[in-house]
Amino acid sequence: MNLTELAIENKVVTYFTIVLLSLAGTFAFFSLGQLEDPEFTVKNALVLTMYNGATAQEVEQEVTDRIENALQEMPELSSLHSRSTPGFSLIKVEIKEEYWADRLPQVWDKLRRKVGDVQRELPYGVSETQVVDDFGNVYGLMLGITGDGFTYAEIDDYVRMLQKKISLLKGVARVDLWGNQQEAVFIDISASKVANLGISNATLANLLTSQNMVVDAGHIESGNNRLRVNPSGDIKTPQEIADIVVYGQSSNNMGEFIRIGDIATVNEGYIEPTDALMRLNGKEAIVLSVSPLNGINVVEVGERVAAKLAQITKILPVGIEINQIHWQSDVVNESVNAFLINFVEAVLIVLVILTLAMGWRIGIVIGTALILTILATFMLMAVFGIDLHRMSLGALIIALGMMVDNAIVVAEGYVVKIQNGLSKKDAAVQSAKAPSMALLGATIIAVMAFYPIFASIESAGEYCRTLFIVVAISLMVSWLVSLTITPLQCMFMLKVEAKQNDKESKLLSLFRLSLEGALKHRVLTIIGVVTLLVISLGTFSNVKQIFFPSSAMTKITIDYWAQEGMRIQATSEGLKKIEEKLLSDERVNTVSTFIGKGSPRFYLPVDPENPNPAYGQIIVNMQSFDDIDTMVNELEVWLAKNVTEAMTRVRKYSVGPAITWTFEARFIGPPDADPAVLRTLAVQGMDILHRNPLAKEVSTDWRQQVLEIVPEYNQVKGRQSAILPVDLATTTKRLFDGYTIGAYRKGDKLLPIIVREKDESRTISSLESLQITPSGSSSPIPLGQVIDKISTQWVNPIIWRYNRHRAITVQASPVGVTIAKLRASVVEEFEQIALPAGYELVWFGEHKNTIDSQDSLIPGVLPALAIILFILVALFNEIRPMIIIMLIIPFVMIGVSFGLQVSGAAFGFVTLLGVMSLSGMMIKNAIVLVDQINIEKLAGKSVYQAIVDATISRIRPVFLAAATTVLGVAPLVPDVFWQGLAIAIMAGLTFGTLLTMILLPVLYSIFYRATPSK
Repeated sequence: MNLTELAIENKVVTYFTIVLLSLAGTFAFFSLGQLEDPEFTVKNALVLTMYNGATAQEVEQEVTDRIENALQEMPELSSLHSRSTPGFSLIKVEIKEEYWADRLPQVWDKLRRKVGDVQRELPYGVSETQVVDDFGNVYGLMLGITGDGFTYAEIDDYVRMLQKKISLLKGVARVDLWGNQQEAVFIDISASKVANLGISNATLANLLTSQNMVVDAGHIESGNNRLRVNPSGDIKTPQEIADIVVYGQSSNNMGEFIRIGDIATVNEGYIEPTDALMRLNGKEAIVLSVSPLNGINVVEVGERVAAKLAQITKILPVGIEINQIHWQSDVVNESVNAFLINFVEAVLIVLVILTLAMGWRIGIVIGTALILTILATFMLMAVFGIDLHRMSLGALIIALGMMVDNAIVVAEGYVVKIQNGLSKKDAAVQSAKAPSMALLGATIIAVMAFYPIFASIESAGEYCRTLFIVVAISLMVSWLVSLTITPLQCMFMLKVEAKQNDKESKLLSLFRLSLEGALKHRVLTIIGVVTLLVISLGTFSNVKQIFFPSSAMTKITIDYWAQEGMRIQATSEGLKKIEEKLLSDERVNTVSTFIGKGSPRFYLPVDPENPNPAYGQIIVNMQSFDDIDTMVNELEVWLAKNVTEAMTRVRKYSVGPAITWTFEARFIGPPDADPAVLRTLAVQGMDILHRNPLAKEVSTDWRQQVLEIVPEYNQVKGRQSAILPVDLATTTKRLFDGYTIGAYRKGDKLLPIIVREKDESRTISSLESLQITPSGSSSPIPLGQVIDKISTQWVNPIIWRYNRHRAITVQASPVGVTIAKLRASVVEEFEQIALPAGYELVWFGEHKNTIDSQDSLIPGVLPALAIILFILVALFNEIRPMIIIMLIIPFVMIGVSFGLQVSGAAFGFVTLLGVMSLSGMMIKNAIVLVDQINIEKLAGKSVYQAIVDATISRIRPVFLAAATTVLGVAPLVPDVFWQGLAIAIMAGLTFGTLLTMILLPVLYSIFYRATPSK
């Protein structure tokens, strides 16, 4: 007893299964997690090390290189990108693509052990190295908190209260702050006055430490009680620091009590320069960013956070305002709802087509099979932990037309067999049993066309792999439904009608004449379609080439790079002009400005910019997505005219794996490559781009050189005065930045106590007269006595390395064209740059990502092709049908090329997936036709007549199956992400189906030497 007989014999169980399946699918749908995009693993970690006082080159050679040397021993390592700047080493560790989320924790543990082992080899003064393995955390909910009339410290107190309350909510993984200023207690002092009194930094540090130290004072036994002793005297306010007395150490005031407040000004403030500043709509702000747990319904997390904020807002003082910068739950909700609308539209389109083409009864039968298949797919998605997001819902829409193919074959077969005199039961059983294996083979082939996506280990493959899983689930379920539920429905829904010998329609007669004409002129037919294929491939270069399309997010970003070496306060001032421009535009909702480094990662495909006081970023929330392109164009023109002191870049957000710069040409030298040589090569590359009208925003990642002040220490003078280079460095540090000598406890905060020169003394002109106290002496001497002169020099503030080799990258953006076209216009000139021995030019950016992602599909193509070929041979037990079917696949590019060129849609990675899926759809249709030809041959017809009759008899189901797929994906055309794929499928399958019904019979007649009967 087969599945069909089992379902019919146990119809009560079958109907009860339908009810359970409907309920389970409905419940599963509402329980599925909701995301805008599928989660994919950011296989990067950051290794951060502070080396205060060291130059960029010293950091590179003494810290970065040693850590990289240890890390390169890891077999899991893909590449190392390091950035050495004065006092700071940043190493970006990229892990091989095959290590996905479940394997990364072990890799990060190994990374930490490697870093820990090399720590002892680092020079004295290096801080403990930090490994940041949550670099890919997405802070989907981002708030900006402002406070009119409140200080940063007061705003910070309210923000920390919010942080504590939100972190306790269900589904919240992490809550971080951005832009909050570090409070400190400053002792502004005159170095010359303190030196004359004989008071050293060490004396002040020891005094403040002992004054504010937490010490166990013991306990006292009193009767039955044990009482804790808690002496007073610790510092409660900054003013108490001013009241502390020290002993004079000079010959003039030895042992004299001196109050700190009499020789210095003590005040509470914020550390300058700060490492980051933030403004929201022009007001100083602090950002509170919330990262939801993985696999959680982001919409529900957003609702919980919003509800908690509504409660808290009621108790906040007037002036404290909470504004949304990014609210992923709203974005996800809108995205999923829009997709669901597209999905419902697609379902309705398919049902209407079926009803109009086959009648309302068959329409209900096939429509029921479709709905049950969808509900069962939702249920299995919940079982396998697949969320509702861009890829899973897109996969359902793509597979929608194919879901009904099996049910159409069974329903049509049932009608034919009833008309041939079979009973309802026999007709139902035979209509499903006879084509079951052919349908299974065709279904597996359609699924395997998507397999290369699943097999890809690249980030793009991981991002899109849900496409294969959902298509596989839905199509295999549709096969099961067509063998079990559809035959049972046919028995009870379809009305038996006598077979009628309808006259062939004019359209069908016209097609018959065309088919017979093609069979008669086979050579001309083949020459014609081959010519079309050559033309379509030749003109394919006119199609725009991209990696991933832009996002539909209603945001744009403005990047701002001031001259390297610029103070963060100057960068901040430069950005205010842009903020004012944006805030005066009614199309703008909010303007969020991040200064000193990029914003928190609120969107997975965006890498935060590295810390740099000369960098700023403005995130503009627009009122409508329709205004994005216009706004970008207007801003580019305005910025070019009005912001000439800095380089700016306006960009939209994209989907898929992150690419900060789409155009990157990297010159890689030896590990000890001369920076001057690298810069010379980069300048040649930049000159090429500057001359090219298709390029803009040309720069390098090494940025400009900066000026450095060099007090030239004289060894003889220094030794004679008992002044060492370290004394000189600590003294200049105290003069300009301040020197931490202790800590002050303020509630739950620990504020550094910083001694620094008074404002009027912190100038370059006062450097030579700066007082330095020799070791073992209380009498200071001017710095000028131990140096030869004060000179300046230009240095590299940033040194980039790639896989332990010094490397400089030329970066740019395209002007009105794709990055492929920009690269094609300059690649020859770049390749002609004369490279010294040991240097090479390597292309990165979107070009590399595209090549890597496309290449990653190849390992999946081979097994998929092997399975497809095996099934084709097994279905027909012959080689020739397999060859015939495979020969028609390349011709699908005629429709794809034409469709993309006419529509103006771009060909990218997602479109490539659509083209690959077309092969499965084409093969599925071809199987139906070849199978029918074999049936006609078995009925005793000649090969030629079998070809003609089979083609005429199968034209309706083949075209109907194609129509449901073509029109089913039509709702995806307006979506910027799916547009290329949808157009490729619609145009490719439309032409491909016509081709199947003409070219396949022609090829079959050639392979089987069929000629018309005379």
